[in-house]
Amino acid sequence: MPYQWVDTAQKTDRQLILRPHRSLPRQGFFWFILVTFGVITIPLYPLLGTFVLWGLLPFLLLTVAGLWWALEHSYFTGKLREELTITPAAAYLRRVEPNGTVLEWDSKTYWTKVHLHPQGGPVDSYLTLKGNGREVELGAFLSEDERKALYVEVSDALRLVVSMRGR
Repeated sequence: MPYQWVDTAQKTDRQLILRPHRSLPRQGFFWFILVTFGVITIPLYPLLGTFVLWGLLPFLLLTVAGLWWALEHSYFTGKLREELTITPAAAYLRRVEPNGTVLEWDSKTYWTKVHLHPQGGPVDSYLTLKGNGREVELGAFLSEDERKALYVEVSDALRLVVSMRGR
């Protein structure tokens, strides 16, 4: 799962870390580009020594460069990170954008509500947190099934922390 609950020093607190899923590790990136380059040059072998080779070669190299750029961009956007901390007093959401910009939101835990919007949001099963007069998205980069599962987990965590508040 691209999200995980982590243990905190306080047993009453819950912390959730969310990151976009990346299925291709850096070593796989190297091999993918190398194999793609090798396969894409196969049609050029019969053209060795002709002027047609020089006409096709730039387009094939542009294709490999485009793949390289797209995968690098994917790694860059993969730096996105969301951290949700739920304490008996407050719920905090901290989102670190790929460029390093930090966005923060907080609300009293008792008044924090989690909503799953089946339709009408930027994505199906849009997950939001509402409190302190604002509504913020949570895990928009997750798949629809992951957002549905996360909705249940965050709702349970909020309920658990609020119920432990009086103890």
